[in-house]
Amino acid sequence: MTSNHDIIKAHYDASDRGDIDGMLAPLAADARWTEMAGFPYAGTYVGPDEVRAGVFERIGAEWDGYTAAITELIDGGDTIVGLGTYSGTFRATGRWFEARVAHVWRLSGGEVVAFEQFTDTARVRDALA
Repeated sequence: MTSNHDIIKAHYDASDRGDIDGMLAPLAADARWTEMAGFPYAGTYVGPDEVRAGVFERIGAEWDGYTAAITELIDGGDTIVGLGTYSGTFRATGRWFEARVAHVWRLSGGEVVAFEQFTDTARVRDALA
């Protein structure tokens, strides 16, 4: 049986490869994915299709070199926390940003049922302006 830690690590490994299908693979059909208020894609998306369209495809279309470099995973059993750094250049302005990030993952039965993002939205907003 794959551990929750390994499931989330596989998500980040897919992210490093630019593999959106791999990133979405662990999400339950009704997973709730919440991007922080103040972030350009703020809101809660339900299910892999909404996450793909509302978050990942938009990031791919609007940013150059956007990365979520997660350097630490904290294993809390059914809750996994990823810590790292976002960075990228917003195409419309040519401005680069870097901001620390925390992701809180909640899993049940080997699937992600909820995700919540925490980051310095002011740094992202500065790149957009």
